[in-house]
Amino acid sequence: MGDGMADLPVERLGGKTLLQYAHKPMMDQLAREGRCGRLVTVPEGFPPGSEVANTAILGYDLNKVYEGRGPLEAASIGYEMADDDFAIRCNIITLENGKIITHNGGNLETEDARVLIDYLNEKLAKPINEREGCERVKFITGIQYRHLLVIKGGNKHIVCAPPHDHPNEPWRPLLVKAESVVSDSVADTKADVSGKTADHQTADEKRLSAQETADLINEMILKSQELLAQHPFNIERAKKGERQANSIWPWSGGYRPSMETLMQQYPQIKSGTVISAVDLIQGIGKYAGLRIVKVPGATGLADTNYEGKAQAAIDALEKDDFVFVHVEASDEAGHDGDLELKLKTIEYLDQRLIAAIYNKVKDKDVCIAVLPDHLTPVEQRIHVGQPVPFLIWHRGIKPDAVQQYDEVSCVSGAYGLLKLDEFMKTFMSL
Repeated sequence: MGDGMADLPVERLGGKTLLQYAHKPMMDQLAREGRCGRLVTVPEGFPPGSEVANTAILGYDLNKVYEGRGPLEAASIGYEMADDDFAIRCNIITLENGKIITHNGGNLETEDARVLIDYLNEKLAKPINEREGCERVKFITGIQYRHLLVIKGGNKHIVCAPPHDHPNEPWRPLLVKAESVVSDSVADTKADVSGKTADHQTADEKRLSAQETADLINEMILKSQELLAQHPFNIERAKKGERQANSIWPWSGGYRPSMETLMQQYPQIKSGTVISAVDLIQGIGKYAGLRIVKVPGATGLADTNYEGKAQAAIDALEKDDFVFVHVEASDEAGHDGDLELKLKTIEYLDQRLIAAIYNKVKDKDVCIAVLPDHLTPVEQRIHVGQPVPFLIWHRGIKPDAVQQYDEVSCVSGAYGLLKLDEFMKTFMSL
C-alpha cells in the first residue's frame, strides 16, 4: 500500500502523472507479468481519507463499521474505549498569519510531541465533576503530529475539517460545527452509518449535545494556541525561524466501532499481520484481527526504514496467510506539495521494499497486490477520491496487455473497474 501514491497529470512532468514518470522497474514488471485494473476505494458520501479507503480495500462495508479515525487510532495506541467515550484524531499543526500552513506541526517528532501533549493535559484536561475527579477530556500521545483526544460523553455529530485538506486556508471558518448547523457536509450525510448498539444507545443518553461538543473542542483549540505559543519548544523554534507546532486540530471522531476480523470474513486467512508506522493503519489492523509489527526506524516519512519493512513482511509470510504492508511516505510528500520528494518515495517503495519482497517470494505460492488507497495530488496537496490503479501478481497468472503500472495504463487492465470490497474478494479468490 503506497499511501496517496496515485496522482494527476503534472505539467512540469510533460503532462504525465508521477507513477508514469517515476523509475519503478519492479512495479512495471509485476504489472507486465500480472493483471491490472482500477479500484473505487471511497464509497459515495464518505470523505476520501485513509481511514475510509484502507477499510474499504480490506473488504469492510463502511456503512456498517465507519466511526472515523479517532477510534481506530485509539485501538493502535492501546486505549480501550468505554461505551461513552468519543475519540477524535488530534493533529498538532502550524498556523501562521491566520492560516493553516501545515498539518504536521513542522514535521514534529514523537518525543517532542510527547512533551507538548503532557503540557496540554496539564493545562487543558477537564473534570466532569470536581468532587468525583472524573476526566471529561484527555489527550493521548500518538506518533509524530498524530495524537488522540478523548471526550467522555462527547457527541460524534459534528463537522470537522481535516487540516491536510485546507493548506494555506484561513483556519477560523474551519472551526468545528454541530451537524445541524452545516447541512451540506459529508460528515452530515454519514452521521449514523455505524448503526447503534444497545450499549451505544445507553451511552448516548449521557452524551453532550453536538453543539456542546463543538463548543468544547473550539474552546480547546483557541486555548491551545495561547498555551503552545508560550511553550519553550516553540519559543526556541521561533528563534531559529522554524515552523512552530502551535495549535491542536481535532477531526474525524467517533465511538467504539464493531468490526468482524478478516479471519471471520475470509476463510482463506487463518492469521495475518499489518506493518505500518501510522497509528490509523495499525488500529484498522487491530480491529481486523491482524498482528501489529512495528519496525524500528519506520517513520511514516520518506526517511522510513523500507528495508526493515520488507524484511518484516518476508518474516511474517513464513507463518501468516495475509500481510498488509503500508507505507505513508508518498502521502506526506503529496501533502507538502513536494514533487521531487514524492517521486523519490515512489522509487524507494519500488526498489527498496517491493523488489526486496518479490525477490524472496517469487518462487513460492505467494500472491502480491500493489495499490494506493487514494490520490494525493502534489499540486493540490489534498486527498482525492478518484479510482486508483492496482496490480495483482502470482506465479502462473495469465497476464493482460498492461505493460507498466500507472493510472492511465491500468485503465485497460483485465480487472476493469472494481468497487470497494470487490478488490478483496478478487484477491482472496486467488
